[in-house]
Amino acid sequence: MIGLVKENIKIALGSIRTQLLRTILTVMIIAIGIMALVGILTVVSALSYTLAKDFASMGANTFTINQYKDVSRRHRRNERQQVNPIISYPETQAFKEKFNYPMTTTSISFTATTTAEVKYENQKTDPEVQVVGVDENFTGNSGLEVIKGRNFTGFDIANNNPVCILGADFEKKLLADVNPLDKTIAVRGTKFKVIGVLKEEGSTFGNSQDLRVLIPIQIGRSMFSAPNINYTVSVMAHKKELLNSTVDNATITMRKVRKLSPIKENNFGISRSDDLINRIVEFTDYLDISAWVIGVITIFGSSIALMNIMLVSVTERTREIGTRKALGAKRSTIAFQFFMETLVIGQLGGLVGTSLGILIGFGFASLLEFDFVIPWLAIIWAFIVCFIVAIISGSYPAIKASKLDPIEALRYE
Repeated sequence: MIGLVKENIKIALGSIRTQLLRTILTVMIIAIGIMALVGILTVVSALSYTLAKDFASMGANTFTINQYKDVSRRHRRNERQQVNPIISYPETQAFKEKFNYPMTTTSISFTATTTAEVKYENQKTDPEVQVVGVDENFTGNSGLEVIKGRNFTGFDIANNNPVCILGADFEKKLLADVNPLDKTIAVRGTKFKVIGVLKEEGSTFGNSQDLRVLIPIQIGRSMFSAPNINYTVSVMAHKKELLNSTVDNATITMRKVRKLSPIKENNFGISRSDDLINRIVEFTDYLDISAWVIGVITIFGSSIALMNIMLVSVTERTREIGTRKALGAKRSTIAFQFFMETLVIGQLGGLVGTSLGILIGFGFASLLEFDFVIPWLAIIWAFIVCFIVAIISGSYPAIKASKLDPIEALRYE
């Protein structure tokens, strides 16, 4: 049996070489369908991985209390827009005082500016640095890791020590070739001693997450005293099982802080880290479905083209089939030969299409600054689909070839 398979593969490859141009065109038709499928799924995988990693940096088992649940609010036409008040600093302090749920950590922070200029000796950055006022729990609740130096302590925050933690990009730009720890930088004329450097987080849609400076919250409030500063409260449950009850308790506490009556809706938003991940999964599921629809439509056209070329091949090789039957070849042998040719062409198309799809996916992922990941599941499915296409497209031509009458086939001109 193995010898028969090897012989049929050799015959199939020989037939492919004799009709090289037509075979190449058929392989490319199949490859286009597989390329569309694998390429889109590669980009979707890269997008899903990148967004999941970025949003996971919010911290495990964490939720935040903001002015609104979503940063960008979209409203339908004629829908009444509820304008929520900002979360003020006194409210954050009242919340922190009243929220005493066990096994939780609460952090208060605010974004002071996104256009700061940071100086070190005679060097300075472009005005594109984000300055964030934080407390000692901010890094833990946000899923950030201090890889050099140390984190803020309660003593640093309580005594307004002029210390700071830098994002990873500062080691590449402002403080290149020097150890940033214990160096002094200046933000808006205020000097800070560097006590730590954060682990690299990467970029999200071109916006660097590593070009930021964390400073004690009270110093930030004194430096950036703009009116209506909006603060963020983040809470981390130490156990995943406590997250739902912690959110409920925090909601009740915040309603008490804002003195909301039972019949009034929340005038603040709570964003959970797992909600963000679930949205990403839901969004990428739609993209996966779109990829499969596009791929299946294209592959359907490929199967028709493959069946057509095999029917033409059967017609052109009628005398060869008659000769082989006259020499004693069985119907199953003839059918298996043509089926093997179809399978070889289909798998060649799958191999070319998968390679092109990964390259295209890698190109788009690099262009959009996504983290490239190889979609192994998509690759496996691509070859399975090619195999199914070969079976469907090759069955009828193979059966037709096996049923040819040897006498009639030998007479064929």
